[in-house]
Amino acid sequence: MSVTLTPSSTASAGVPTARRRTRLLALPEARWALVALVAFLVGLAADLGGAPLWAGAIPYAVAYAAGGWEPALEGLRALREKTLDVDLLMVVAALGAAAIGQVLDGALLIVIFATSGALEALATARTADSVRGLLDLAPTTATRLTGGGEETVPVAELAVGDVLLVRPGERIGGDGTVLDGVSEADQATITGESLPVVKRPGDEVFAGTLNGTGALRVRVERDPGDSVIARIVTLVEEASRTKAPTQLFIERIEQRYAVGVVAATLAVFGVPLAFGEDLTDALLRAMTFMIVASPCAVVLATMPPLLSAIANAGRHGVLVKSAVAMERLGEIDAAALDKTGTLTEGTPEVTAVRPLPGSGLDEDALLALAAAAEHPSEHPLARAVVAAAHARGLPLAPVTDFTAAPGRGVTAAVEGAVVTVGRAEAAEAADGGTVVRVTRDGTPVGTLTLTDRLRHDAPAAASALASLTGTAPILLTGDNAHTAARVATATGLTDIRSGLLPEDKVNAVRDLQAAGRKVLFVGDGVNDAPALAAAHAGIAMGRAGSDLALETADAVVVRDELASVPAVVRLSRTARRLVLQNLVIAGTAITGLVLWDLLGHLPLPLGVAGHEGSTVLVGLNGLRLLRESAWRSGQPQHR
Repeated sequence: MSVTLTPSSTASAGVPTARRRTRLLALPEARWALVALVAFLVGLAADLGGAPLWAGAIPYAVAYAAGGWEPALEGLRALREKTLDVDLLMVVAALGAAAIGQVLDGALLIVIFATSGALEALATARTADSVRGLLDLAPTTATRLTGGGEETVPVAELAVGDVLLVRPGERIGGDGTVLDGVSEADQATITGESLPVVKRPGDEVFAGTLNGTGALRVRVERDPGDSVIARIVTLVEEASRTKAPTQLFIERIEQRYAVGVVAATLAVFGVPLAFGEDLTDALLRAMTFMIVASPCAVVLATMPPLLSAIANAGRHGVLVKSAVAMERLGEIDAAALDKTGTLTEGTPEVTAVRPLPGSGLDEDALLALAAAAEHPSEHPLARAVVAAAHARGLPLAPVTDFTAAPGRGVTAAVEGAVVTVGRAEAAEAADGGTVVRVTRDGTPVGTLTLTDRLRHDAPAAASALASLTGTAPILLTGDNAHTAARVATATGLTDIRSGLLPEDKVNAVRDLQAAGRKVLFVGDGVNDAPALAAAHAGIAMGRAGSDLALETADAVVVRDELASVPAVVRLSRTARRLVLQNLVIAGTAITGLVLWDLLGHLPLPLGVAGHEGSTVLVGLNGLRLLRESAWRSGQPQHR
């Protein structure tokens, strides 16, 4: 896949442009597949309604033409290169079915292949959209300081050593080091940290992250093409290319199958004819062979279980993007989990209110005092404090003289006293929370501890994944060690890897895969996208997940129910078992009918009945996964 990674020239310095997603009907493959499907349904209705023969023949012909012309053309092009495309074989089989009166069977085969081609084209287009849109996170221009003042330049022209001015509310233009100023940077898109991080001189900042309320002077330390955000693009593309060997293996199997069926059909026709058999009888035997050797049963042996599992998962809020993705989910034997937005909800909450002895305040009074001072602020911590006060039904006193100091907190006059709420020293406390100190007229009166709320089903989901894979999941997070340890303890995880950049998460996944493990990665942010792509299977949390994570993942948990992750893995394993059952049924039926046709005399109607009977049987077997019980059996029990 070739993707242009140049950001839109219309983006502003502060706000990334909205990218456009390829619509399904914008793809020619999808439009032709829709025409074929509609025509097939019209023909089927005419058949079932007892209409004249021509009334069904015309829409079936349209279905053949609309769904079959492209694979036929690609197959002919492949023939020119001395290769045989299995899609061409399907078209030939469909025409052969029509030639002996099985027009419906051939049309159905055409519709199946046209639909799968449209879905594959859509998946490819959406992936390209996602990678193309990633750099929209970074601004297209930056303010560069020069000896004569300042100038606005394209980000692509920045060089190592340039000094940038980043105003409040702007996105940072390049990876670099803070030279002057104090602010807070929302870098959840890069590191996954749930709260803005204080930035002071000497601290590292990343391109595409959002500056807070302070102004910063930043020295560029990396070329734009080597920034963390640019490396994420590269990692996603590299991980996507690692799936190509599997596709090549499937193509080799298809090639051998196509050549074998064509050669066998010609032999079935030519050998008896050479020994004097009647032309009509030889042709009938060969056509019967083509029908019974048709892969319809094999196609349906695989797709109904996987598609039924996809439909069942969709009803329960899990979008699995393809049958291939559903199958891969069942193969995993190790799991790695992001923290912020995955095991946690990604929003802070007040978990402890501690008045100091002698302050004269109880918990409610301290919380009300802090919430009143924080009320005018838009900071995530301030909103959490105000929400906690509202949850307790506490009235908030009016405030005046409100000021906010980036990286330090807020100050306001509350009922005649000067109240300051700001981060305490050693902000990351032993319990993994963020501690803020409340002072009144310069005297400390208490502290509040805020933590990222753990999802209620996280412990049960982690335990269920451990049971499925045989080993406890690994926690991979860009957050600090204290916070990671708190979440890991609450969820029963022991392997904790904190302070990770996106490339570190990818390396952790690849290390596991190098050891022979098939890894499931669960995440939600842009910083998780490379690991989602590199993993054997990736699941994104959908409610707050980034666009790139949602597009890169194999599945999306739309309702943010973490318990759905082990449930869909178990459902996938059930689907894979049914696929194997169906392949045995289909293979046995095809082998038996082929041998009957070659060694005896298989009547054409009986061959068609046997072929269609096995097809219906495997289809019904796969549809068992539509039942509600198939999903419930995979749901973990909350502890």
